[in-house]
Order: sequence, then structure tokens, then C-alpha cells
Amino acid sequence: MSQEQWNAVDRYFTDQLAPADEALSAALDASAAAGLPAINVAPNQGKLLHLLARVQGARTILEIGTLGGYSTIWLGRALPEDGRLISLEYDPVHADVARANLARAGLDKIAEVRTGAALDTLPALAAEGAGPFDLVFIDADKPNNPHYLEWALKLTRPGSVIICDNVVRNGAVVDAASTDPAVVGTRGMIELMAGNPRLSATALQTVGSKGYDGFALAHVLA
Repeated sequence: MSQEQWNAVDRYFTDQLAPADEALSAALDASAAAGLPAINVAPNQGKLLHLLARVQGARTILEIGTLGGYSTIWLGRALPEDGRLISLEYDPVHADVARANLARAGLDKIAEVRTGAALDTLPALAAEGAGPFDLVFIDADKPNNPHYLEWALKLTRPGSVIICDNVVRNGAVVDAASTDPAVVGTRGMIELMAGNPRLSATALQTVGSKGYDGFALAHVLA
């Protein structure tokens, strides 16, 4: 197995099951033109987020880490007309690109991008009573994953779903001696999931156009 083969398989699945449209393609093009890193979810991963939100029957979604809004579009399209999506983005340039992409996709009425460090904006969300959210997608700076999970628990309800991306770290997640802050943060989050009686969780390894990685999925029980 090789990266070339993984790419080919992803292209096949994407062409068949998650084909691009004008808004999605424009979001990627605008992100690239603005110099944003190409670390957005793959199209078939975006479709998975969309389907998970649909299966969940989500009416409210919280996204931690917006980038150019590509995953935000996939998630926003799963919401009903009166749904609400709040996405948190640290970088104001990224946030501006995402807002334009969401407006182009016709989602600016239900999707809001808030700028600032998430560990500052999350308490503000709690203070204004923005939750509970039916689904939380965590895809931001990995060292803070344990903190993001703790806030996700504060802003959800029994029955909510929490998804965290990039948890395999090319296999480095198994290295208990790692000093890589992203690995340390990811392991801390996984251990919190394992030890919290309010959560039932699993994690899956994936391969594809984004290489060797994976995601964690947690169900809030109480």
C-alpha cells in the first residue's frame, strides 16, 4: 500500500459519493489563494461529518478550528433552516476567508465564525448560554485537545456527539514518552475520554489523501 494508492481510492470514493460542487471548490480555491495551509478535511471526510450530523439530527453545532470553512460548509449543510453553527478560529485572516466561503455557500445566516483563542471564546459561549450543542467537532491546535474536550462536555447534553480529528499523528499517539505537544495533547484527550463515565468513545485509524491519521468519536451519556 502506498500514498499514491490511498489517493486513488479517495478520489474514487469522492467522485462517486462526495463530488465537489461550486461552493466547496471555491472554498478550497479561496483558501489556497489566501495562503491558508492545505490541512482541511478530505472531501469524503467532510461528507462523513455531514452524515454524522444528519444521523445525529443535529440542530446546533460547535466547531473548534475553522481554517477556511471547508468542514464548516459540510457541517452547516446538515442543519435545518433554523439550525445554528458556531465555529471558533484563532487566526483573523482564516476567519475572514471562512466567512466569505460560508456566504458564498449560502450558509452565513446559520453559520457564525468567532475570532480569538478558543480557550477565551469557549467561556464566553458558556456565559451567554449558547449551548447545549448537539454535535462538537474539534479540529484545532492539538496541545489544547484536553481543554477543548472539557469545554465540549460543558457545552453539550446527554445524547450529544463529540468528534476530534487528527488523533493518530502518523502513529505517534502510541508513544507514551513523546515530548511532541500535539501527541501529548492528543493522548491526554484520549485518556480523559477513557476515564470519564459521562462518555462512551472510540477512535479509528484512517488512511487516504491526508495520509495516515484517524479520529475519535464520543457519545455524551449523562
